[in-house]
Amino acid sequence: MQLPPPETILALAVVIFLAIGLHEYAHAKLADMAGDPTPGFYGRVTLNLTKHFELLGTIMIVVTSLVGIGIGWGKPVPMDPRKMKNPKWDHFVAVLGGPVSNLIQAAVFAIVVRGLAIAGVPLGERGEFLHDLLFLGVSINLALCFFNLLPIGPLDGMWLLGTFLKEPARLNWTRWNLTVGSFVFLGLVLLGQITGVGLLGLLVEPPVLFTFELLTGQRLR
Repeated sequence: MQLPPPETILALAVVIFLAIGLHEYAHAKLADMAGDPTPGFYGRVTLNLTKHFELLGTIMIVVTSLVGIGIGWGKPVPMDPRKMKNPKWDHFVAVLGGPVSNLIQAAVFAIVVRGLAIAGVPLGERGEFLHDLLFLGVSINLALCFFNLLPIGPLDGMWLLGTFLKEPARLNWTRWNLTVGSFVFLGLVLLGQITGVGLLGLLVEPPVLFTFELLTGQRLR
């Protein structure tokens, strides 16, 4: 795999740093606001975004961003819904806050894209810092948003879907995802990297492409 130019690598680093860091911070801050002291106990209610990174998830998003749509994850934020004011729905909001933070970031980058286009400011071409910063800012954040909404393994979507299940189905669903489901998830990730045909990527790509065009008025591919 040929490495991209330094400008692209720098833009990628900036986008990933903000995308993953703010995603996890949103989880922690919303849980903290709901009365759960757990994220604060582990030092996660912080805008020091270096506290929110997980090695495998970060490597994953870097690699997949270089070859296509970037998917990955950050360091999970520990939360205890029992300590929240409204355990069921406060936890739902705290979990949803991560993907929503990525959607907001994508929208901000897209607004800049449209604003510069209206002002007649050239965005440059692929391989130039401003162009890559803005377009990667939209595409990577959208990929993280939709990827984390998938209801499998440790992803946010698993917890969100579990909110609507009744006991004991919810407990069994959570237990399965945190044990067997996590291995299934990692297997799908590794299979996609080995074969070049990732099921998770195929699920994420359509909404990313649609939303990218909706936000920027341009096609990603």
